[in-house]
Amino acid sequence: MSHIAFTTSATHAAVAFHRSGAKQWSTLFPTTWRTRGTNSSLSLNSNRKRLQSRFFASATNGGNGAVVDEISETVKAHTNFVWPDNKKPRVCILGGGFGGLYTALRLESLEWPDDKKPQIALVDQSERFVFKPMLYELLSGVDEWEIAPYFSDLLANTGVRFLKDRVKVLHPSDHAGVNGPNASTRGGTVHLESGLHIEYDWLVLALGAEAKLDLVPGAVEFAIPFSTLEDARKVNNRLKILERKTFGKDRQISVAIVGCGYSGVELAATVAERLQNRGVVRAINVETTICPTAPPGNREAALKVLLSRKVELLLGYFVNCIRRASELESSNTLTGVDENRIETVPDFEKYILELQPAERGVQSKVIEADLVLWTVGSKPPLPHLEYSDVPFVIPLNARGQAETDETLRVKGHPRIFALGDSSALRDSNGRILPATAQVAFQQADFTGWNLWAAINGRPLLPFRFQNLGEMMVLGRYDAAISPSFVEGLTLEGPIGHTARKIAYLMRLPTDEHRLKVGISWFTKSAIDSVSLLQSTLSKVLSDSTTQSD
Repeated sequence: MSHIAFTTSATHAAVAFHRSGAKQWSTLFPTTWRTRGTNSSLSLNSNRKRLQSRFFASATNGGNGAVVDEISETVKAHTNFVWPDNKKPRVCILGGGFGGLYTALRLESLEWPDDKKPQIALVDQSERFVFKPMLYELLSGVDEWEIAPYFSDLLANTGVRFLKDRVKVLHPSDHAGVNGPNASTRGGTVHLESGLHIEYDWLVLALGAEAKLDLVPGAVEFAIPFSTLEDARKVNNRLKILERKTFGKDRQISVAIVGCGYSGVELAATVAERLQNRGVVRAINVETTICPTAPPGNREAALKVLLSRKVELLLGYFVNCIRRASELESSNTLTGVDENRIETVPDFEKYILELQPAERGVQSKVIEADLVLWTVGSKPPLPHLEYSDVPFVIPLNARGQAETDETLRVKGHPRIFALGDSSALRDSNGRILPATAQVAFQQADFTGWNLWAAINGRPLLPFRFQNLGEMMVLGRYDAAISPSFVEGLTLEGPIGHTARKIAYLMRLPTDEHRLKVGISWFTKSAIDSVSLLQSTLSKVLSDSTTQSD
């Protein structure tokens, strides 16, 4: 068991992390940070002189319109966040992914007594919410606004105040306990990187997870993860550059994807469909099968699609290192590379992946790629905060997730809830629940309800995960779905694709966004159908003309 150490003093500016035998955690919180992505995270750069934050908030006078306020300043002294009403409960939610955003919307949807309706502040480092299960479809031409709407648009008709900022320090004050005269009546304070301090009564940790690239030498420098909107944009731009440079040339684009779990398989199927005969996709996995935890029907459907698109599966191998190819290295000298398909082009940066077999007696491989995509491993970016002479701790598991009780409250902190990747909640068999969108959806619903219960003095409900099945995208018009309520059933191909679209349409955050996206999808489907009909008729007429001649 490891621990994060906190302090009740608000004057310190250092960050300390107390963990027995732990590795350096500075890699989890780099001094530079992406400007995109759906996960809030901590920055340890205490030397930054220039900090910027953007606030999208509902009008404090009670109006429904979104107010956009930009702040850019040299921060020397902190500024207190002003809540509209100090007498009403104050809920601060850190992280605007599935767990954070849907908890905020759940709180808004509940019926409250007038004097207990909470004020809600939602903090995230990105200005957009990202519907991650559909992130792959950005590579297939889906409009960005459909799966990554602005928080300001989603929250425009709510009382939720959105702050575009990063978490720096937490000062919880609820460690005295729940019962007795020493029980805390306030939650604590959140310090943001812009210098803003938010006092709260209740805190929700929904910080998501970041890609873990430091597992293999060279991965940080040369591989691109695929977990945020910024990652998807980067991959899409790299593919566009490669497509443009190889256009009209006798050369194929080589893409290596590390990992064959759900993320790796969905990415491999999507990229292979996009490149078609202009490229070759290789998927590498240490297991001897793809998607080892998936239902058999989903795994078989995915394998069929990958093989039909000529994806090369390198199963039973792990990546030993990734490095940039030198000018003297020729692609036709590398094991596993077809010299008839790939030729050296001087203005292309190429990468070498050294693969080692997971079992003895198998030959190692060396492959070459124009683009390396990484889908293996993740790390929760929970804040690592100040240490003092009298610390109190939040229990963490080995992955850095907060240990929670069955009501999703952090153990030892009755005013802090954790969910999604930030939570280490276990199922009835003692296994930690998977970090999936489905789990986060359900936990957000329970977190919202349990906050209502805690504020109104009602008993909290224990969380019970209900597995509704699993879905995976395999291309523009291809998907696989295995619903849990019909054993052995798998919907695949266009039928699975349609069912998946409908399921995710119902899961989009707001009614207004669902309506907009639904109209967009229906319009695009109609256009595609008309185009297909025209193409078919044209082919029939062409064949008829040929036969008459």
